[in-house]
Order: sequence, then structure tokens, then C-alpha cells
Amino acid sequence: MSKVRVRFAPSPTGPLHLGGVRTALYDYLFAKNQGGEFILRIEDTDTARYVEGAEEYIQEALEWCGIIPDESPKHGGNYGPYRQSERRDIYDRHLVGLLKTDFAYLAFDTPEELDEVRNEFEKNGEVFAYNYITRNRLKNSLTISKEEVQKLLNEGSPYVVRFKMPVDRTLVLEDIIRGTSSVNTNTLDDKVLVKNDGMPTYHFANVVDDHEMKITHVIRGEEWLPSLGLHYLLYEAMGWERPEFAHLSLILKPEGKGKLSKRDGDKFGFPVFPLNFKDPESGNVSKGYREEGYLPEAFINMVALLGWSPANDREVLTLEEMIAEFDLHKVHKAGARFNKEKAEWFNSEYLRAKSDEEVLELLKKAEGITLENSSDAQLLKIISLMKERATFVRDIYTEGIFFFEAPTQYEEKAVKKAWNEAAVEVMSEFSLKLQDSVFEPLTLKQDIHDFAESKGLGMGKVMMPLRLCLVGELKGPDVPDIMQILGKEETIARIKNAVNNIQ
Repeated sequence: MSKVRVRFAPSPTGPLHLGGVRTALYDYLFAKNQGGEFILRIEDTDTARYVEGAEEYIQEALEWCGIIPDESPKHGGNYGPYRQSERRDIYDRHLVGLLKTDFAYLAFDTPEELDEVRNEFEKNGEVFAYNYITRNRLKNSLTISKEEVQKLLNEGSPYVVRFKMPVDRTLVLEDIIRGTSSVNTNTLDDKVLVKNDGMPTYHFANVVDDHEMKITHVIRGEEWLPSLGLHYLLYEAMGWERPEFAHLSLILKPEGKGKLSKRDGDKFGFPVFPLNFKDPESGNVSKGYREEGYLPEAFINMVALLGWSPANDREVLTLEEMIAEFDLHKVHKAGARFNKEKAEWFNSEYLRAKSDEEVLELLKKAEGITLENSSDAQLLKIISLMKERATFVRDIYTEGIFFFEAPTQYEEKAVKKAWNEAAVEVMSEFSLKLQDSVFEPLTLKQDIHDFAESKGLGMGKVMMPLRLCLVGELKGPDVPDIMQILGKEETIARIKNAVNNIQ
């Protein structure tokens, strides 16, 4: 058996969608599971839809995800070039061979002529298709003489190359995920293989490239299922061995109906792209998972389970564990519903699994965060207290902002619950007691207990107003832990500030 070789072949027409990331990931996992190779090929023959910077975005996104190609435009390889725009001579060479068979022909119909025929069909309530019936009345090398064809070529008349679909053949199609299906060729039209500018369409270029690059398995989205019959026949026409095919189901909207889109992300507040993408024309920026604070390993874990289930329904797996377990036969046929809460859950799980030192490095790199006044020792204590409560690294800062900034306002509900004249007196007296305290959590906890007992108060009557003084709300980790990190001077200053300012 030949070595497994798979390819991810996106078009540089915009940012990489969540579905594209999943296709690349499944390609990668399958290749590595089989001891094979993963190739990145850029399908840039559609020059009209080409977007500046999109290719670089695709490569950067895959690298952030840890999906590193064995061969690509960036990494090179023995089967390049890896951009279709640089492979024109290869397509031209194979086109010469295809035109010698009975599977292709030249079509000289102008757009105006085709519109006229299309309108004629519409008047009769029919839909026009360039197929085994209509091709015999249109302007192509099947209906005009060789001399007329040569004359048109000599005159430089524009033409396209179309595939000549066989008449009334039943094709039996095999799919690793979906099993066996069949299609009659009479339901298929004569697709354009080469456009009038000489550039191949997706159908011809991807079959030629997959053959030339020795691709053994084609894993792609289900939107290409209707083209599978044509691709089978193209391999037959060229006399080449077909790869095996696997078509992935859609990633669905959160409510379950329809394909997940950027509009859904905007509506429900989550990204559908791995990285931020700035549209070069409009200047609009689409949000990405990286910039929203997701860890790449959490993102990839979440994407992997959108359509595949590992053994024992495990949910948290490293990339290496996914590789070891991945099986195309266990990829689901049904669409996978995206769940924002689940994506966040994965991130919180991976964040908690990191050491405090690892989180500290991530926190230092986070944008919009000021840590200059805090030592690494203080930050590590804060991380240890806040990590379990955080979904994203930045939450450690935003949810623990009271560690970095003294409260200037006090939550109204908390004030009503925890503050009164008695609380003012209790806090004033307690701040004096703190002058002699050792600022270690266990000692502070005992001091609070002893003080409450000496005043004939329950612990809550001291703890709640004290928390309000330090935090500005009735939230956060244990009060003695907060006090230790703030230190004696800052703790006492905050109590005095609250006593003087809470109305």
C-alpha cells in the first residue's frame, strides 16, 4: 500500500472559516495517525475572488493551531509548486492528453448565445443545462467540422473546454464516511474544465494536482459531494487511480439549522475565524479566536469534536492523543452544532491545567493589561487564586481588578446588604487591630474570628463589610488571601477609605 498523503487545499478568497480549520485538522490527524504526510496546497486559480493577504492568513492560522504541513508553499517539497497559479504548464500538458480522448470538447458559445438559449428554456418553464441533450445543438467541437474548429482557433475566438458527460451511465460512488451511493450521468451537466483565459477550473486542476502530488485520500466538505461523479469520471478519462474520498458534514448554527456563518458569530458573540482578519478593501476586522483569548490547544480540541467522537466519549485530548485515536470511519454523517458555551468550557479546562508560571507568561503578553506595579511573586499568588474561576487569561486581571486597583465605587446591592452604622464602627475598630497582625492567610483568618468573637458577632458581620472595603463588591476569593496579597498598608488604607466614603 502506498504511503498516505492528504492535502488541505483552500482558496485565498478570505479568512479561514471554522469549517476549513476542521477539514485541515482532520486531514492532519488522519495523515499522522497513518504515518503519512499532510500537504497544504493553495488553490488560487479564481483570480476574480482573490483577496490580498488571505494566503498568509491561512498559513499563520494553521501554525497557530499547531497544524504544520509537511509540504506547502512555505515549507516546499518534492511535488511543488504548491500554488495552482504556478502550475499552468502542468495543466496544459494534461489537457492535451485529455482532448485526445472522448471525454472533453471545445465550446465556442458566447455568453450572449448561452443567455439566448437560457431564456428560451425559461419561457418554456424549463431550466437550461449544458448537457448530453443540449450540447448537440450548441456551438462546440462536437457539432461543427474540424475545419470550422481550426478556423475559429486561428481567429483567436474565445472558447472553454467542457467535460463530455457519458450518456446514461450509473456511477457507484464510495465515501469513507457516507458509504456507497449512485448517480446517473444523465443528471450531470458538462462542466467547464478550462476557462476562456486558459486557467483550469477547480474540477480539472484539483484532480490533476491530486494525481501529481500522489494524494491517496481526499477529505473535504460535503458541498463537493455533487461533484464526486464528475471527479470519478475525470480519473477514468485520464487513466489514473482514484484516491479515496471522505466528505465532512456541515458545522451548524447554535440553534442547529443551517450552516454556521459569520453572521451567526456576530449575532451570538463568538468568532468563526481562528485569527482576526482585516478586510483589505473595507478595513472591517472580523474577530478571531486567538485575539479573543482562546488557547490554541483548547480551540483545536473543541474543533476536533465538532463531528468526531474519541473512545469512551473523552472530551479533553492533546493533539498527540487525537492523532493516536483518530479514525475517519468514526466521523459523524450528521452536522455538528456549534456551542459557544462548550468552546469556553474547553478554554477554561486548558487554562486550569496550565501551571501558574505558564499562565503568568500568558498574562504578561495579554493586551490592555497593566502589571507594572505587581511583582511576579504577587502575580503568581493572584493567578493561583483566580485561575479556577477564569475562562480566559485576561479574566484573571479583569475579574481580579481589585488586586491591582483600589475600589473607587461600591456596588449598590452590596452596600445595602453589608453596610450600616454598625459596620462603620466594626471596620474602624478592626483596622486598628490589624496594625499588629501577621499578614498570612491562616493568621488573618484567626484574627478575624477572634475579633468577631470578642465583639459578640457572627463571622459574616465582619467578613462581608471587610470584603466590601477591599473589593467594592461581595465577590472574590477568601478575604484573608486577598489581604495577604494587598499587604497590611493597602488593606488598612482601603478599610479607612470605605469608612470615609461609603454613604
